[in-house]
Amino acid sequence: MTKWHIFKGNKIPHDGINIHPLPPPPPWREFKGKVLEERNLEPDSRATRRLGSSSRQKTFEASEIEIEMVNASLYLRRPLLVTGKPGTGKSSLAFAVAHELKLGNVIYWPITTRSTLQEGLYRYDAIGRLQEIQLARFDEANKNKTIPDIGQFIRLGPLGTALLPSKRPRVLLIDEIDKSDIDLPNDLLNIFEEGEFEIPELSRLSEKFETVKIFPYDGSETVPIARGHVLCREFPLIILTSNAEREFPTPFLRRCLRLDIKPPTPEKLEKIVHAHFNNISVDAEEEIEKLIKLFLTRAQENDLATDQLLNAIYLTTQGIDLLIKDKSKSNLIDAVLRHLNTLGTV
Repeated sequence: MTKWHIFKGNKIPHDGINIHPLPPPPPWREFKGKVLEERNLEPDSRATRRLGSSSRQKTFEASEIEIEMVNASLYLRRPLLVTGKPGTGKSSLAFAVAHELKLGNVIYWPITTRSTLQEGLYRYDAIGRLQEIQLARFDEANKNKTIPDIGQFIRLGPLGTALLPSKRPRVLLIDEIDKSDIDLPNDLLNIFEEGEFEIPELSRLSEKFETVKIFPYDGSETVPIARGHVLCREFPLIILTSNAEREFPTPFLRRCLRLDIKPPTPEKLEKIVHAHFNNISVDAEEEIEKLIKLFLTRAQENDLATDQLLNAIYLTTQGIDLLIKDKSKSNLIDAVLRHLNTLGTV
């Protein structure tokens, strides 16, 4: 592995960014956000566990080009747009990087047709705050009740949380960006370029509210925001995934590095299988080899995802051949390895 690599793809957690610090960013990618309070990041947060990150980060097999492009993204402080067929490990790459470089839990932003930049940055519950103010004013039984702090009604979104100034970059996974409304990629341009945004509800407060504490997307402890302005110090490692279902505007592509993940080779499939299954018997090895060959044959005909192969192997290694007839077993495997983009027969 070349010496300039910080992310090595070996699944071994290390303080690579501390031992081998990132070089200064390009002059046009330098950010000077002030760290008001360093967060204590837990790699096993509830949001992360829901995504099954423990399995992803320990079993993901990074290829040479994937390792190269992740390191290039870290050095250049640029988002990484990862394109590939479903099940090729696009989102797992983010978990592998966060795990190996000890960058805390992955901040996850799943994209739908309704996703907006505002949602990604922060949310303000204006109605909830208005109700609390009215209750405080008309509560005759408790005349000393104070008006609630506005910070209680603002929560940062995934992108806003990733941009909080910190000494180490966070990992933000923007999943399936090609599912977004046509405007979202263009809306992200300024954020990707400037690494900052403003919360108007805070910036227009009087000077006595110099710093307001609000909730981040991935935690229950508040973080301080000065004058409603968020400017990153270390640009986050932003990994955007796409199933190549649409084209993106040129200005958006210009601000990203691009990585195309190819379907796994037979050798890589074997590594993935052995990473997921321990203590495989000799008999099971023979069955697994047959399933891998079947998977590769069908993948040439139409789309299949790697996790379909893992599902088929799991059923086989659970001894289903002792529970059902060979024909039924064959039908079950056929159903599990069904092509992704067909509605008819296998």
